[in-house]
Amino acid sequence: MKNRITRRDFLNGTQVAMGASLLTPWNEVFGANAGPGALPGNYYPPAKTGLRGSHEGSWETMHARVSGQRWPVGQPEEHFDLVVTGAGISGLAAAYFYRKSHPAAKILLLDNHDDFGGHAKRNEFTVNGATRIGYGGTESIDTPSAYTDIARELLKDIGIDLPRFYDYYDQSLYDSLKLGKGIVFDQQTFNEQKLAVGYGTLPWQEFVAQTPLCKQAKVDLVRIFTEEKDYLPDLNREEKFALLSKLSYYDFLKDYAGMDQQVLEMYRRWGISFWCVGIEEIPAIQVQGYDDGGGMPGLRHTMPRVGHRGDEPYIFHFPDGNASVARLLVRALNPAAVPGNSMEDIVTARVQYAELDQADAATRIRLNSTVVNVQHTTNEKSVDITYVNGATARTVRASHCIMACYNSAIPYLCPELPEAQVAGLQYNVKIPLVYTKVMAKNWRAFADLGVSFVYYTNDFYKQVELDYPVSMGAYDFSSSPDEPMVLHMCHVPYFKDIKGPEQWRAGRRQLLTTPFEEYEAHVYDQLDQALSGAGFDAERDISAITVNRWSHGYAYSPGLTWEPDWPDEASKPWVIGRQPCGRITIANSDAGASADTNTAISQAHRAVRELPA
Repeated sequence: MKNRITRRDFLNGTQVAMGASLLTPWNEVFGANAGPGALPGNYYPPAKTGLRGSHEGSWETMHARVSGQRWPVGQPEEHFDLVVTGAGISGLAAAYFYRKSHPAAKILLLDNHDDFGGHAKRNEFTVNGATRIGYGGTESIDTPSAYTDIARELLKDIGIDLPRFYDYYDQSLYDSLKLGKGIVFDQQTFNEQKLAVGYGTLPWQEFVAQTPLCKQAKVDLVRIFTEEKDYLPDLNREEKFALLSKLSYYDFLKDYAGMDQQVLEMYRRWGISFWCVGIEEIPAIQVQGYDDGGGMPGLRHTMPRVGHRGDEPYIFHFPDGNASVARLLVRALNPAAVPGNSMEDIVTARVQYAELDQADAATRIRLNSTVVNVQHTTNEKSVDITYVNGATARTVRASHCIMACYNSAIPYLCPELPEAQVAGLQYNVKIPLVYTKVMAKNWRAFADLGVSFVYYTNDFYKQVELDYPVSMGAYDFSSSPDEPMVLHMCHVPYFKDIKGPEQWRAGRRQLLTTPFEEYEAHVYDQLDQALSGAGFDAERDISAITVNRWSHGYAYSPGLTWEPDWPDEASKPWVIGRQPCGRITIANSDAGASADTNTAISQAHRAVRELPA
């Protein structure tokens, strides 16, 4: 494959630190108070491009641990009141809550990645001397009115004033330019590769006239959007709910709405960036409320949803997504590491990574450090945590430990857990996905075609879309189509012949064996498919690509067709899995079986509350 983007992933921070230490004395490079995970002053992972997310160097040690490799538990080199394994939003929130109740505590967070924030990843690009910012993972504070009181209070405490987003997010920009959705129909399924625009904005007869759908499929698509019909007229609301909770959306469209097979194929992957499965495994009840602006039709008059997001727009978004939430948490824990004092200046603040692991900091974050063993001391008054940084295994001791890593990793790290708890933790299968950010020199082709979002019926990337139009503080969104734009593309592995959680295991293996050049090639091909008719040339108009590969991405989703009906909350595997074990508690979004920031924060609060006095 042609090697198009010359700017590649830099050396990870551990290698940079090791190389520098060979040239100059350690203290001269990192300072007299530097810890074992100290970082040089020029260390700045948000600016890296190429393969990010679960980047090289972040996952190999843990995979070796799963495969049976062991590291000796050495004599503790340092002592802390709390050690947190994982510096994602849940781990940072756990440290924050612990700090509130123990102001004098010494806290250490260990993380295997080269940056903090977990899936809340920040991507930066430089174009013509200016910085453009994108989100490489967790993208928004989704429906904050549904957050727990604890989570909303934390957001407020770290300086997030939610009503301000109504001023910062330009809700009218794309509408004012008359931009809507487009669909690229694939050759294999529809006998012609073709872009159709105006999905959800044009009259349906006009939209279907552009498509390569067969005659019956065109009739059916117009019908399902225009007829006001209850497809389950003989059932009351409770009976409908029971049926639609077990019936797949695919079967609902086929057997109850009577859609042609081409309509089913058109929608098969429509929700894959959200549910990470095809519509044959999404319960029909789940698509309630997702028919606005086109979306997924059929339930508006069958089972109308009450109290959905219609009362709260999807606008609570920093330019780097919830990476700014993580950065604000770090600022609250270690002000020297993140200069500034507001939610506005966090957007352009440059994190001082060298300050994260200084001995005089009350809360320290040690990156590039994979935890490989966590166990109580023989007197059970402390916990010893062994981690690998570079090629060196080290052990620290803590009065308490909070596991804020993936559920699936915890059984390999904590040998003391009872069998039932191990089974509960292993029930979780993390969902793989890729967020690819494309730095385009402009977005004129989107404007000329009249699209802000393009869906591909059957291709590697499910969609390409324009960035969220947010300007905050000193950061201005590229509101002119002739200005640079960070485009978002999402890939989720899809297997027609593998169902249930096993498809996510297969997808994880696929992501980790796919080279950057393959992700890159699909970007070029798919953007040219959609945009070349308006003059876009991928070879000319793309300046950089960052592939955020999350082989362990979303938390397990329990709302799909295969999930059993659990008799009560206590019997759910993720509830069994998150039980405390002596001085060890568990905080992550997996513990609440929901891939969102609200869950990550709320589970962190529970984990801190469950620590023994």
